[in-house]
Amino acid sequence: MVATKLYSKLSPFQRVIIALILGILTGIFVGEPAGILKVGGTIYIRLLQMTVLPYVLVSIIGGLGRLDAAMAANIGIKAVKIILFMWLAVMITLLLLPLAYPSWETAGFFSTSMVTESVTLDFVALYIPSNVFAALSNTIVPAVVLFSLLMGVAVIAIKNKESLINLTDNISDGLQGVASFIAKLAPLGIFAIAASAAGTLQPEELERLQVFLWVYLIAAFLLGFVLLPLLVHWATPFSYRELMSVAGEAMITALATGTVLVVLPMIAERCKELLKRHDMECEETDSTVDVLVPTAYSFPSTGTLLGLGFILFSAWYVGSPLSLGQYPSYVFMGAFSAFGSMAVAIPFLLDYYGLPADQFQLYLLGSVVTARFATGLAALHGFVVTLLVASAVLNRLSWRKMMQAVALHLGVTAGVVILVGIGLTKLIPYEYSADKSFESMKFADDPVLVKTIKSPLALNAQDQAKPRLDIIRDRGSIRVGYSAENLPFAFRNDQGLVVGFDMELMNELAWDLGITIELFYVKDIKQGPQMLSDGRVDIIVGGRLITPLRALDVSFSDHYIQKTVAFMVKDNRREEFSSVDQIRMIENLHIGLEVTAHYKYVIEKMFPNAELTIVDGPRKYFKGEYPDVDALTYSAEAGSAWAMLYPDYSSVVAKGLKIKIPVGFALPKAQQDYTHFINTWLQLKRDSGYLQSVYDYWILGRNPKAVKPRWSVMHDVLGWSTRPAAF
Repeated sequence: MVATKLYSKLSPFQRVIIALILGILTGIFVGEPAGILKVGGTIYIRLLQMTVLPYVLVSIIGGLGRLDAAMAANIGIKAVKIILFMWLAVMITLLLLPLAYPSWETAGFFSTSMVTESVTLDFVALYIPSNVFAALSNTIVPAVVLFSLLMGVAVIAIKNKESLINLTDNISDGLQGVASFIAKLAPLGIFAIAASAAGTLQPEELERLQVFLWVYLIAAFLLGFVLLPLLVHWATPFSYRELMSVAGEAMITALATGTVLVVLPMIAERCKELLKRHDMECEETDSTVDVLVPTAYSFPSTGTLLGLGFILFSAWYVGSPLSLGQYPSYVFMGAFSAFGSMAVAIPFLLDYYGLPADQFQLYLLGSVVTARFATGLAALHGFVVTLLVASAVLNRLSWRKMMQAVALHLGVTAGVVILVGIGLTKLIPYEYSADKSFESMKFADDPVLVKTIKSPLALNAQDQAKPRLDIIRDRGSIRVGYSAENLPFAFRNDQGLVVGFDMELMNELAWDLGITIELFYVKDIKQGPQMLSDGRVDIIVGGRLITPLRALDVSFSDHYIQKTVAFMVKDNRREEFSSVDQIRMIENLHIGLEVTAHYKYVIEKMFPNAELTIVDGPRKYFKGEYPDVDALTYSAEAGSAWAMLYPDYSSVVAKGLKIKIPVGFALPKAQQDYTHFINTWLQLKRDSGYLQSVYDYWILGRNPKAVKPRWSVMHDVLGWSTRPAAF
């Protein structure tokens, strides 16, 4: 009873903060089993998203529809120009925020997103709905917004529209009622999200979230104390001090309550007082205030748009920042997506740019702080838009000075975020460790006995005529040949063991046959076919490409993976090699490739004007022994592994370069039974899911065994079991 009374006295903001703190403490105490609460956070997110698009639909239609034609013509055009101008200024500001992100070296395993071409911006599909109900059900926010705007403008000309306006108002009120009920569940939802995150996220992930929070708060400060007031101060008769003095109370109230709706009457009243003080009060400006304050509430504000900066952060967070070519689509898509709440806009944009969907959980964690500042900015935005439009109606607005204000703001912002980036890099501890993690990888399963042989003897003529599989079984071992620099298929780890994708498969094959492995380093791979033929080795591994010329000398197993043709380039040149068309524009293009006729033919055909250079191994290229080579043709899968050892380089799959080359084991010719057995074995491993698990481990870097359990009070201090089932 006492607890209930205390809870009822708390403000909604206090309840959410307490829920956040309790959730974090719960996650720290319980540890990984707290991850089961993620379903509660998912339910809360879906409830938030449920009413957004219907509310956008009716609020825009009703807000525009209640205008009369004359007023709409006079105010609407000016308001649209000013709002679009402010949107553009804010979105360009967001593009500067990545300058504040620490310049940490990052690299990771191959990701399937590398070979998935980014979605091209289809204006017709995104903005013009053939079926608005389909747009609503598929959460196509820009299409819903455009339909609502057109419908709202059409309603302006309807004579008997009162009943329709009343209907939209009633539906809007009903949806707000539902939203208010869901808002009461915020403490539960935030608790579930915070507990799940604190219990499952690794400490370094939480450390990166603070980068977003610091950058967000600094950007909010710059927008709230530089851009918005400067627009009014320079372009209208109102001073900086006047604006901030009348807007301050509304901003603090909105920040405390978490909603702009409660301060709309305050914004309208204070704007009229300010207009009267400067002898700008008249019927036109009064109408501007009365119409624009509630109508602008339905449109994205500066605070709302600032939240879209999370997309840029998320792209940096996962090590795949948006390219310059994606910035225009980000500006347009972001502005229109912001018509809905961030609960819809962020997941939509994450999906659009191929970023992990679970990044939204991080956004929600940070939103406990950022949402308040966004609301305060939204209140100031309401003042600024209203005063700018009112000044424009009386022809007392200077567009030239508005542009000067934006230019000054962008210059200040660029300088500040660069300094912030330097500060965060120095203050937040970070050590690149992907190279050490990769080099320390071991077999996922228990290894069989492996014996290294330096000078294997060839089989005599009689044994060479026997089935090779019989020889292997009688000997009790399979002789595996491998060559150097075949990451991540066959390489020596930091303990001197030869491991990798292919070696994991060889290990499994040996277990299935009940034999051991004799390992031989093939120094000259050109001798491989002869060594297979005379029995010095039984199989050659290491991500061997299946090409027509190679198939003349050896038998290949069925392919067990396909490599994707990519380019290894310096990080600062990723954008130049992002598409085939851009690569062709590079003057004096030098492309390196290893001695593989198939690769050479493909590159010559794709880039006829490029000068080709044969590179003696990727390591020499990474060490700078080929300074004239702009890019090394390689596979994306293997290149990603090399990039972890040399993080200054990136593996880039150019848009328009859809080339895959199969990989198989090299086997001796004229040994059909042996080849058939290997193919049957591969198919069995594929069907059982084992092949996929090995791919996940060595190519994608997914190793559940390597993930250390999160430290928790329950397990590490009290010694209690933290199994999910028990929880």
